[in-house]
Amino acid sequence: MKPIVARQNLVTAAVPDAGPTAAELDAIDREMPLILAEVDLLDAQITTLDRVPNELDTRRLRRARNRVLAARRALTNRTSGTVGGAA
Repeated sequence: MKPIVARQNLVTAAVPDAGPTAAELDAIDREMPLILAEVDLLDAQITTLDRVPNELDTRRLRRARNRVLAARRALTNRTSGTVGGAA
């Protein structure tokens, strides 16, 4: 019986340390306020899935949406300022 063996080299070599780079970690740090605000919004939405939202739920959803919008605005302003160019 003949063993079946691949005759071609692997297309992608195995990388021993495939962790995130320093630039990717910096990008995650910059986006962390937005990520946390989106998690809070998702938590508020999940809370109201199985019932009709009452007044407190409505406030919580509204505040969570506003935090997401504020975090997006801050991130956009911060990244557009670092790229350069006149507005």
